[in-house]
Amino acid sequence: MERRSFLKQTAAGAAALVAASGAALAADEAAKAITADLPTVSWRLTSSFPKSLDTIFGASDVLATALAKITGGKFTIKVFAAGEIVPGLQVLDAIQNGTVEAGHTASYYYFGKNPALAFDCAVPFGLTSRQQTAWMLHGNGMKLMRELFAEYNVVNFMGGNTGVQMGGWFNKEINTVKDLEGLKFRVGGFAGRVLSKLGVVPQQLPGGEIYPALEKGTIDAAEWVGPYDDEKLGFAKIVKNYYTPGWWEAGPQMSFYVNKEQWEKLPDAYKAAWEAACQQAHNDMQAKYDANNPQALANLLQGDVKLRQFNDEIMEACFKATVETYEEESKANPKFKKIYDDWKVFRNNQAQWFSVAEQSYAKFAFAKKL
Repeated sequence: MERRSFLKQTAAGAAALVAASGAALAADEAAKAITADLPTVSWRLTSSFPKSLDTIFGASDVLATALAKITGGKFTIKVFAAGEIVPGLQVLDAIQNGTVEAGHTASYYYFGKNPALAFDCAVPFGLTSRQQTAWMLHGNGMKLMRELFAEYNVVNFMGGNTGVQMGGWFNKEINTVKDLEGLKFRVGGFAGRVLSKLGVVPQQLPGGEIYPALEKGTIDAAEWVGPYDDEKLGFAKIVKNYYTPGWWEAGPQMSFYVNKEQWEKLPDAYKAAWEAACQQAHNDMQAKYDANNPQALANLLQGDVKLRQFNDEIMEACFKATVETYEEESKANPKFKKIYDDWKVFRNNQAQWFSVAEQSYAKFAFAKKL
């Protein structure tokens, strides 16, 4: 009886495996049939991130794999890490001038070109990951950002999100606003301008350059993403004060850029395939971070890392400086004001709704363990 049952189970499992393989083969054949009359396209994609960060850099690999599969291997992407074609903070320039066809980056890196570009990624006291996606897809986010990126010969697409980030690594405790004065802090995008109001000296460095800058003492503090990446980059070997929250990055969205002329050359089927592959990469990044951050944080705290929280005095000062900065930029920059006015209404409506359900649930439920 047991032998017959085992054989039946084995046969059933084998049949399921054959069926699954057959379905995958059929899907591949269908993709090849659909794209049979379409041209073979091969693009290069330059990333702002090092290969060692499999979550944030890995989004480009997810895109490339999905795109090749959807198109039956007719539309392929070769991915290059930061520095292999251009430095990590020059991705926008590379796409704009046609050095490469595509890129993967964080739009707030290009704050210096126009601070409004930061809305495509994250701005202080802004949207969470879900809220950012909602604004982009069902608010006016994508429309407004596409208008702005068109000036740079770029078509932008959502390319992942890290979720709420950590506040960073500091070589001393930050107990008062005065402790921020003169602090050389690696921080990206809009946050640097806000923090400069409080005496911080912001430094914008790509991920691969942060560790040596901390080690040499060129900077006093640094933020990157969160525990999973921070553990990989080894910051805990140098500094021990690990702060939360990263109020400047509640839901930083990465983006895929495509050169506008190259995008317009694509057949409609390849445009649809690209957009589907981008969405897969976008969803995958957040899931990876959410899955991997808890254990990474536990690993860091097993050593002599001290988890600390910015106190209310510091948070209130940062919020006040943020509002002042938004108002100043809105007066000076019509393009910023146009996006900010729309984004602000969306953000405040989201805050009201999330306080009703999300926050009330989390405040009680996540204070308890099952």
